Amino acid sequence: MESTPSASSGSPFDMVSGALGRYIPRGAAARAAGSSDSQGEGPGRHRVPAGSTPGSAEQILGAVNLDRDLKITRSNLEAPVFAGVEVAIGSPFVDLLPPWDVPTVTRRLRQVLETGEPHVARVQRLRRADGSELVVSMSILPAAAPLEGLTVSLIAMAKRLHLYAAETAIGTSLDIGETAQSLAESLLAWGDVAAIDLDLAVWTGEVVTEQPRRRIRLRRAALVPDRVWPDGYVTPGDDLPSDASRLLSQAVRRDDVARAIVLPDRAAVERVLGSARLVRALVPGDRAASVAYIPLVLDGAPPVVLGVAEVWRRSGRPFDDSELLDLQELVARTSHHVDLARQHQREHTQVLALQRRLLPRSSGDTIETASIYQPTTPDSAGVGGDWVNSFPLPDGRTALVVGDVVGHGLGAAATMGQLSMEARALLSAGLGPDEVLEHLDATVTLLDDAESGLAAGYSALGSTCCITVYDPVSHHIALSSAGHLPPILVPPDQPGGPVAARPHPGLGAEFALREPFDVHTFAAPPGSLLALYTDGLVEDPALSIDEGIGRLSDAVSAVHPWDALDQAARRVVSALAPARHRDDMTLLLARMIGYRKEDTATWRLPARGDAAARARAVVSGLLAQWRVRDGTRDSVLLVVSELVANAVRFATGPITVRLIRTGRGLLCEVGDTGNGRPRLGRDGLLGDSGRGLHVVHGLTTRWGVRWTDTGKVVWASVGR
Repeated sequence: MESTPSASSGSPFDMVSGALGRYIPRGAAARAAGSSDSQGEGPGRHRVPAGSTPGSAEQILGAVNLDRDLKITRSNLEAPVFAGVEVAIGSPFVDLLPPWDVPTVTRRLRQVLETGEPHVARVQRLRRADGSELVVSMSILPAAAPLEGLTVSLIAMAKRLHLYAAETAIGTSLDIGETAQSLAESLLAWGDVAAIDLDLAVWTGEVVTEQPRRRIRLRRAALVPDRVWPDGYVTPGDDLPSDASRLLSQAVRRDDVARAIVLPDRAAVERVLGSARLVRALVPGDRAASVAYIPLVLDGAPPVVLGVAEVWRRSGRPFDDSELLDLQELVARTSHHVDLARQHQREHTQVLALQRRLLPRSSGDTIETASIYQPTTPDSAGVGGDWVNSFPLPDGRTALVVGDVVGHGLGAAATMGQLSMEARALLSAGLGPDEVLEHLDATVTLLDDAESGLAAGYSALGSTCCITVYDPVSHHIALSSAGHLPPILVPPDQPGGPVAARPHPGLGAEFALREPFDVHTFAAPPGSLLALYTDGLVEDPALSIDEGIGRLSDAVSAVHPWDALDQAARRVVSALAPARHRDDMTLLLARMIGYRKEDTATWRLPARGDAAARARAVVSGLLAQWRVRDGTRDSVLLVVSELVANAVRFATGPITVRLIRTGRGLLCEVGDTGNGRPRLGRDGLLGDSGRGLHVVHGLTTRWGVRWTDTGKVVWASVGR
């Protein structure tokens, strides 16, 4: 036994590479050359004869050494399982591969050479001399010293071993496309092309029932290998022609019993399809071919067919009974994974529908908004509790809200929707941001407790929320936060930064001191940019949270005043998103516009008996300047007069009158120091009291009350 330098001191991969190097006979190249020459073949050509028995019939491991030019220097592919694989010493290793795999494998080989990092256990196909292919598990390792280059191990996957390996690999993703792709790749061990066609209801996540036979629709979910296919051939994402769907569904559901169907040659395929168009759509090429159709059946009473798996191979290699049993066993064992992916797709669709409904739909006259929601992964397995919303309040202000429910899934999304809708209703009813958070804080304690919520994958307790309300007249923003990261404010022509607001624990945080929520008010002149976001946008394992917020501030500060907000929001997310983000990312950008000074006017009047008359006089003069038509003018004057009279009668202190010219009409506001809520009386205009509110109700499109630190404001909107 010849000595070889020990690799025991290196990594486990060094040890494996050293063992593989000892496994390859050092005289293999010479023997290969000698035997090839004696048979009149090309120099260095080593053909493994189909009936050779140089090793045990159980041997499934082969190894190949490559130099730095990726050419074969030594090999040991002499086991019967590698029969038909031709090895040419000195030739490129990629000569053993199907042409369409050459770029990918070459890239992997060079990557291992450059980085020294092994590439382990990837399914690969080798070409045989007869045109067929052999499925192997291929690992690429740096060659152990003193050799240079690479050592490639090839493990021929026996069908039963492959069956077990495939079953354990399928179902690792809840994405329906990835699940179908995994199943198709596993089926390649039995053929040359594999495809998965799913019922459209499975693809979209709908509930699968026993469909009418002639109305089933199939969509191609996966197709391997990945190559350029002939024109007209159905590829992933395409619907099968209706005639093809009907034929396949009838084939696998004859007598309502799902069964495998085998068409042994191309003549039989063309005879069954009966149409040149269907042949182009379903047959992967123009060679002679046979196919096995195996239904994906979900056990039940009665069983439900989810779709069809197709395995194509060249004619001359008919499917035997044992192969069909293996195929049916693999498909049967993995059909439930397809249904699990369907259920996840259905839940994901529901969650996205809820979240899209909460996203801002349009900007108003006084504010421009744009939002981005980006789930954790492309298959959205992490979709859940992030939410953002912006909406105009009835009194002309605009609310901007962002929140995050702990956890993911439909439960978190439902909690998110409930909190979002409650916040909107309370803000529209005139409550301040701090009062709304107090109500939400009470709500989350009723929704669930920490133990039951986390057991379900989410919890309302500990949810965070930030509420901001923009006043387009004063150009100020009122903010209250429950455990949420601070918004970013970028004033005009100034660098941006986080808003310095007093922190508060999350909603329902019973472990913390139950302190009241603060309201922080700050100026936001026209042209200011405000960014609300969730933590997934700024959290990065390589950075502190403050550094992440600083990066966001820089990115938002770089938005030009003329930039379209939709495009700017996408740029900000692209600049900040880590390569592999671990949480959903949400961003809301809002550009403040506000009202022009000439479109608003405010007066302060003493609470005296002549206050209503004085209010009518000053408002009448302004309406004349604004050239308001007579009918609208009379309505506004009467509304202002009645609201001021009520303020004098039921409140004390000074009275504030504010008039705003909007794009849709005129907004009248009367503020006082009282805390009573005006209500319409049942007696209407004929009653002893409350006639003024009935007048206001009849002359306006909407009216209501909002509460302030010093009292209340009654507002009323009059159309043009």
